[in-house]
Order: sequence, then structure tokens, then C-alpha cells
Amino acid sequence: MKYFFKPAALKDLKKLPRIVQRRIITKFDFYTAAIDPLKFSEELKDPRLGERRFHIGDYRALFDVERDRIIILKVGHRKDIYK
Repeated sequence: MKYFFKPAALKDLKKLPRIVQRRIITKFDFYTAAIDPLKFSEELKDPRLGERRFHIGDYRALFDVERDRIIILKVGHRKDIYK
């Protein structure tokens, strides 16, 4: 499975400290290399935010799944991501 960033999510990622950006990208690579990357995610209760989320330390990535692609919609700190 491959992952792609929406422009807004890429903008969110670039606002984060460089070390956090690297950690998030490394986790995405790890998750998508797995046979079932969705086992590392959780469903969101509010579908307006996206279908699922990944936890990456204190950060969250909200995403949708389309066939064999993960479309990352939003990336941010857990205290801000759901606002």
C-alpha cells in the first residue's frame, strides 16, 4: 500500500519541527510496508475528519483509504488535530 499527502496535509507536515517530520515519514513507511497497514490505525468517530487515524507519538495523521492507497488529509499534534 502506498501513501499520498493532500496539499493541506503536506503544509501541516512542513510546519512541524524537522525531527518530528522525519519520525512521521518513517512511521508511514513502516506502516505501509506491512501486509495490513490498517491494523495500526483506528477508525474515526467523526467521518467529516476522515476515515481513520495513525498515532505517531503525540501526533496524529488523519486519512482516507482508496483501493490500495492511503490519502493523508491532516497531520498535527493530538491537542490540535481534531479542531
